[in-house]
Amino acid sequence: MNDNGFSAENKTSRRKISFSWIWILATSMICAFFIFASVPGVIAQGRQNRQEGQEDSYNSRRHATVIQQVLDFIHHHYVDEIDPQVVFEGAMNGIFESLGDPYSVFMSEAEMKDINDTTQGTFGGVGLFITKPVADRLDGRPPFVEVASPIEDTPGWRAGINPGDLIISINGEQTDKLTMEEVLARLRGTPGVTLELVIRRGERLEFPVNVTRAIIEVPTVKYSMIEDVGYLKLLTFTPMTVERTVYAINKFKESNYSGLILDLRNNYGGLLNSAVDISNLFLDGGVIVRTKSRMEGESHVFTAQRSSLVDKDIPIVVLINRGSASASEIVAGALKDRGRAYLVGEKSFGKGSVQQVYPLDKAGFKITTAYYYTPTDVNINKIGIPPDRTVLFPEMSDADAEKLLELINDDKIPQYIKNNPQASAAQIEAFARSLEREYGLDLPLLKRFIRNEQNRTVIAPVYDLEYDVQLQEAVKILNSGEFNNLMQTTKSLKALQEEALEEMASAS
Repeated sequence: MNDNGFSAENKTSRRKISFSWIWILATSMICAFFIFASVPGVIAQGRQNRQEGQEDSYNSRRHATVIQQVLDFIHHHYVDEIDPQVVFEGAMNGIFESLGDPYSVFMSEAEMKDINDTTQGTFGGVGLFITKPVADRLDGRPPFVEVASPIEDTPGWRAGINPGDLIISINGEQTDKLTMEEVLARLRGTPGVTLELVIRRGERLEFPVNVTRAIIEVPTVKYSMIEDVGYLKLLTFTPMTVERTVYAINKFKESNYSGLILDLRNNYGGLLNSAVDISNLFLDGGVIVRTKSRMEGESHVFTAQRSSLVDKDIPIVVLINRGSASASEIVAGALKDRGRAYLVGEKSFGKGSVQQVYPLDKAGFKITTAYYYTPTDVNINKIGIPPDRTVLFPEMSDADAEKLLELINDDKIPQYIKNNPQASAAQIEAFARSLEREYGLDLPLLKRFIRNEQNRTVIAPVYDLEYDVQLQEAVKILNSGEFNNLMQTTKSLKALQEEALEEMASAS
């Protein structure tokens, strides 16, 4: 499922939980004082008479009783008439917020509908997958919304919003004051409505962006040939991802491909089963991923079949970045740990948990039920997967950020593309050189911004080899003939983890 309402859950439970039981459980955290105030002697005596193993069960029953008493008290004695549904939702939100897990949340009827729409493949929104801290950041900065990744060819992507950008405000409302659910309610909704966002990029660059909601069709696969190399970009993991990936690989076979690039950059995740099935296309037997729960019988080991669609002699390079999360990390981790692929790019996002969605009358909740572990038994939650070869796009200095902000405010690039939507490479080169003289920014950076702006006005190309340095490196590796030698030097995530622990121990 995405962080915009999507998580990497394996399935949505069909079990319904009694509304009355959840009503009783819902406000346990807000009213424990009630029973202590009314019957402290009984509580103390009860604790003395119970064995340690029965304590948790006893406390659960005690809290359930207390909750019902508090709800009844509020209903009869609160100064104003209350809406029981509002109290119920507030209590449920409080319970899940107390877990300190941004992926475990109560979902109202509207939010449950949104998540169902997303799972089915379409929803009204801007196409941004986001995360939000449940408390102030450790560095003291306000807990603004962070973009995990934009969906390609959506309003958010076309507006130039990037992974790592902070959404400071939505229609003038500061996002650090909003819950994740409130943010989603403002970003998603009726298509055709324009939202004004304020984006912060880096430490100093801050600018407004207008995006208009549209029907977002959850994309899944793009593919093409780069000479004799098959290029496969997975945008998310849905029930259709496997079928479309199989089709793409068969097309590569028809073209006699000699290598494959699997692009998982900015892939926010999706369905666990889809990630497992995709991994199965590249692996010949063995473990793909393990999920571990604290509940007996709910941990699982997913293994590959004994034959793979991609021949074992086809070299594979996987592209990852900080927008690669959840299900995409399952695939990258499996191929890395099994020695099947070479990873290029930057460290992935680090979402190593599995969520399930449970319906609750017309509402529902999403809860983390397990952590997943790579084939070498490593959980990358809040850590991420490091690439075998780090390739980064050039970083801007503070001085360049100020110049870029000036260029953005002058609106010259959008105006140029508006007047020259079919600008050729030579025309873009000439325009970039004029901007280089005026603003003092690097020519490659300017050309990339112009090309990105041009791509936002049309259906984006499958790849852009001229400006994509990470893709350039992947192609170079496959064409160099050094792939097998490189694979001899790669290390599993377990080995990297053990080395890191050893370094920490020696440093202390």
